[in-house]
Amino acid sequence: MAMWDRLKDQAKNLQQSQGARGSGGQGHAPHGQGQAPYGQGQSGGHAPGSSSGGSGGSKAKLVGLLKSQLASVKTELKSGAYRDASMAMCALVAAADGHVEQAERQRVEELIVSNEVLQNFPADQLRQRFNKHLDQLIANFELGKAEALREIAKAAKKPVEARAVIQTGIVVAGADGHFDQTEQYAIRDACAALGLSPTEFGV
Repeated sequence: MAMWDRLKDQAKNLQQSQGARGSGGQGHAPHGQGQAPYGQGQSGGHAPGSSSGGSGGSKAKLVGLLKSQLASVKTELKSGAYRDASMAMCALVAAADGHVEQAERQRVEELIVSNEVLQNFPADQLRQRFNKHLDQLIANFELGKAEALREIAKAAKKPVEARAVIQTGIVVAGADGHFDQTEQYAIRDACAALGLSPTEFGV
């Protein structure tokens, strides 16, 4: 649960900084910066203190928050490096526990092709890359993981893309309402490949 609590605090801070930006035009938070996402208001509305212990609802809100962070930098996420790294990330998270059922594969595929930011790319390109990594992970998890992390590391050159790859992985992993230990490990490995601190994402 620590991860969700930490993300909840991040959400609270983001809501506050969003509020500050809305009132007086302090120009120090350029539009499109990941930290203070534009368009977060829709998911904001609730008083930040309303973090009741309910797990499902708060996680859904946090996934919504990450989605809005991604949407705020959507125009910067059009490179092949981001596309390939995020598909490797999604595969790594989907196969984190060592096996993937067909229903799970289809569910993640649907999440990928319906994701607002990933709609920058043709659906067949996304499916093909996701399934390639998933097949490699199923055939030989360690080799497949090494290959996925190599692909993920290619997004390290641009901090916006690197963070978006991790956020995309969390959005896909958290979509089923729970976030298990193996998925957290997968995200830590990806953070290491990108030179990011896992604590930034509460993992």
